[in-house]
Order: sequence, then C-alpha cells, then structure tokens
Amino acid sequence: MPGGLIIIGASHAGVQLAAKTRELGYQEPITLINGEPGLPYQKPPLSKAFLLGKIDEGDLALRSERFFADAGINLLPEKRCVGIDRTAKTVAFSDGARLRYETLALATGARARTLPASFGKIPSGVLSLRTIEDARFVRTAVASARRIVVVGGGFIGLEVASALTTIGCQVALVEFQPRLLARSCSPEVADAIEGLHRSAGIELHLQAGLAEIHACSERLERVTLTNGLELEADMLLFGIGAVPNIELAADAGLPCDNGILVDQFCRTADPHILAVGDCTSFPSHQLRIPIRLECIQNAHDQAATAAATLVGRSSPYVSAPWFWSDQHDCKFQMVGFLDRVDRTIRRDGEDGAFSLWHFAEKRLHAVETINRPGEHLLARQLIARDRLPTPEQVADPAFNLRMVLTPA
Repeated sequence: MPGGLIIIGASHAGVQLAAKTRELGYQEPITLINGEPGLPYQKPPLSKAFLLGKIDEGDLALRSERFFADAGINLLPEKRCVGIDRTAKTVAFSDGARLRYETLALATGARARTLPASFGKIPSGVLSLRTIEDARFVRTAVASARRIVVVGGGFIGLEVASALTTIGCQVALVEFQPRLLARSCSPEVADAIEGLHRSAGIELHLQAGLAEIHACSERLERVTLTNGLELEADMLLFGIGAVPNIELAADAGLPCDNGILVDQFCRTADPHILAVGDCTSFPSHQLRIPIRLECIQNAHDQAATAAATLVGRSSPYVSAPWFWSDQHDCKFQMVGFLDRVDRTIRRDGEDGAFSLWHFAEKRLHAVETINRPGEHLLARQLIARDRLPTPEQVADPAFNLRMVLTPA
C-alpha cells in the first residue's frame, strides 16, 4: 500500500504537482495515476505541431521515464480510478485494486464536450480532438479527406482549422455565435482573427449550428446546418468546449459547481484532498468570484500552490491567467480578464501587429496582443508585480511602459 501522496490524473497539473512536491522536499511515496498508456504528454501541440507532422509522439512527453524513476515517482499507466473512500482514505480502481493515501490530489482535467444523444448513431469520420488517440486518427485520416468541417470557433477549433488548411485541406468552420472566440477575447481581436482565417481560404459560417449528420454506409457524407445550408464533409471535427471531470469528486461527496470547489490554497472541503488544474473551480484573486480555467499556466501555477500547501508552506494562488494561440502566421497572447472592462487603448506595431490594453475603473485588467510577444511579456510582468500603468501612460506612444516596473 503506497500511502503518501496519490495523484489521480497525469495531466499537466498532475505531473507538475508530483515534480514540484518532490522539489520542495516531500519524502513520502508519490504515486501518479495515468488513465492512458505510456508517458504523460502535452496536449496543446495536438492541434498544432503534431497535427502538422512537425513533431512525433516522443516529443510530446511531459517528462521522461528516467525523470519519474530518479524522482521516486511511481507512475501507474492505464489505471482507471472508480471510487474514493474518504473515511478509509483509499482509492479503488476498475481492476479491483485499492490504494491507501495520506493525501489525495485530483488532477482529473476535462474531457471534450460531445454531441447530444439526439443525433443518434455517429458515423465514422466524426470526432473531437482531445487525446493523443484522437490526434493520431486525424493525422492519418486527413491524408485522404477531401473536405473537412470543423464545429466550434474557439481556440481549439480555430487552431485545428489553421493546421488543416496549412497542409492543403479544404476547411469549413461553423460557429453558433455571431463572432469567433466569443467567450475568450475582445471583438477587435476576433475581427482580426476572422480576417486571417478568411484570407487563408477557410469558409466561415457564423450564427449557425449543426442540425443533421448524413452518412452513407455508416460513413460521413455531409452535414446540414441550422440555417439550412448543406456542406459536404469527409470528416467532421468538434471543438465545442470541454466538461470538467468531477464525477469522482462528486461521488465522494466533495462540493462541485462547474468544477471541484477549492480554496485559494487548492484545498477541497476534505482536509486530506487537494485538486488542481482544469477540473477545479477556484476563487479568482482578480475577479473575486469562483472561476474555472483551461490553460497550461493555471495548471502549473495551481500545482505549485498545492505542492506548497502539502509541505506546509501555504501561499495563496493569486496568479493572473495568461493564454496563447498560434494560428497561421499569427500569435495571439493574452493576460488577465476582460470582465468589467470599461476602456480599451490600442497600440499599433508593424505589419498589422497590435495590442489592446483593457482597463476597468482606470485599473489595468487585461492585455491582448497580436504578434507583439514583447508587449505580452511586459504586460505579464506589470500585472504580476501589481505595477500598473495608467490609461494616459498607455495611450502615450512616447512613454516607455517599462519605466512602470521600476519603483520611483
């Protein structure tokens, strides 16, 4: 019986938590439960470099096999946890095995949102892109696919559409909202990204959803949209969001609400159970409300917070979130939240590059950049150190914003 720390989920958050806990001097056994075969892997490249064939599966590993061995982290692949007994402090697995823990950490991540049951039997050629198995299938199938329909105008859908266009596929993208990235970025950035995709030859259908899927001999043939338009399709890819994997926590009686509820130290309602990453709903330091984030930065920073909590060096999670997305020749980056923004200042660069500085009651809340990585890094420093420029300073092209980092 291992005891010590058991981490369920070899996600970015789970792997980072195991590594950081060891780094902070934790001496007890660490067991990392991986529901998939092989080594834990990175997911962002699945919709970019891996799909394009620029990297192989071996390049996706989050950590090497040697790392886990040297760090004394017991990695258990292809193990599915089916229950948590909080009284006995044990976890049960589908093969009948049980392990006891002193501390349990849930890093169960999120799964791709799927089609409603009303669509009936789903034919071959219809899938989402969330796991390495999905990515393998898509990378092989696109070699013979003539026309691909992508449903979802968020980051995943747009990155997949961009990658597929790059390798010569004919792509149509369907988005239910009136604009792209409706939940993720400002209208001005969305307009710039829409223009980028249209100029790349992607056929965009906004304010439209999927109404019917048509198949011939159980093979996808075409789809009908809610506006009545029919699109031929050899492949239908879904990027319509993700659902947090909270079932284990909920069945164990832990409070959940759009995620496993944790405090600012990544503690659940059970003092012996932590939770980190995409599966959690946590109190935002910036917004003062519970939120759930799906990004690598949040996974890594929450893992560091949880590791510090575990070894008795508790420090609250206060990091501002930051994101990025590579599409065609465009790098979109963002730090902070757009909620409650009441003023935006644009700063232009060369070749169409620009940044948007968003304020709420004259306080900097977020910065979005298109092909201005230097300004993105500066914005992250400014927000992290709480050295915030005024709207007037940002609006003045002659003012050096780096001066704000230096105390008077």
